[in-house]
Amino acid sequence: MFLVRPADTSDIPALETLAATATPGVHTLPRTRKSIEKAVERSKASFASHPQAPSDETYQFVLEAPDGSLAGTASISATAGAAGNFFAFRNDALNQVSRDLDISHSVHALTLCSDLSSHSQLSGFYLRNRSSAGPESALLSRARLLFAATAPQRFADKFFASMSGLTDAGGRSPFWEALGRKFFRMDFLEAERIIEGARNRTLIVELMPHYPVYVPLLPQEAQAAMGQVHPDSELPFRILTEEGFAPDEYIDIFDGAPVLRAHKHALRSFSASVACSAAAGEPHAETALCLVATLREEGLRAVLCRCGLHESSERAALPPEAMRRLGIAEGDSILCVTL
Repeated sequence: MFLVRPADTSDIPALETLAATATPGVHTLPRTRKSIEKAVERSKASFASHPQAPSDETYQFVLEAPDGSLAGTASISATAGAAGNFFAFRNDALNQVSRDLDISHSVHALTLCSDLSSHSQLSGFYLRNRSSAGPESALLSRARLLFAATAPQRFADKFFASMSGLTDAGGRSPFWEALGRKFFRMDFLEAERIIEGARNRTLIVELMPHYPVYVPLLPQEAQAAMGQVHPDSELPFRILTEEGFAPDEYIDIFDGAPVLRAHKHALRSFSASVACSAAAGEPHAETALCLVATLREEGLRAVLCRCGLHESSERAALPPEAMRRLGIAEGDSILCVTL
């Protein structure tokens, strides 16, 4: 039975191994030993804090396989702009009118903006065996939102996740080649390495154009890449869209990938989850698979199991193994949502 829990210092070597095998374009995953250590320490401090409003907290989770090895990781930040404004391109339609020629039309343009800075951000999602991953992938991704549902005061009302965009086998991004390279004067992967996947560095606003970028002036290859996801992002894209996220008017400023957004009330982890108490039992084989999480803010634990949910009695029958992995006893409070 897979378990999602907060990352700990002892996980750092395994996280370093995971990062070494990740696709270069997965830009929100800490890569170096130093950045991984920093991320884990920040996460531990965030879990230990008691904020009454979202601030600069970032929470990192790991997916622990049944054999105890680390199978994945994922993070969620209270506010994307805690360390500075979070920058993205907004898709705009600029109206052009000539009264003399009686011509009126709109032009697709990209405008650099910081609209997403106050949103909570999902990031750093990575699985060790993504090609053969099963329901545990949804457990890893959605456990972050179950944590947000258990502690809503820690997060904003709106969430977003920036996907990874199209790159070739060598890490070349058509969108970056057409736009970002002109201002940064470096390769896509080099730029990602320098800013460590962040989208809130001051050099972004210093170097990227402040005026609208007219999309029809970009090469066709770059236009075609806008809003497209890297093959390695198709799994998290599917999980998040099934959760309630949707791409709308924003794309990533580096590779043109879609940014998925949602209000918390549109997300199943908020709207469809049920708080109840745990009861030891063996649910029937036909019982629905559920994501089950503890209600401890200081250290959420979540598993995927069959859950005999009795809404009338506000109790849920869980297999003994699930209760053991969650570290709970009979009568403890849990949060359940069907897969």
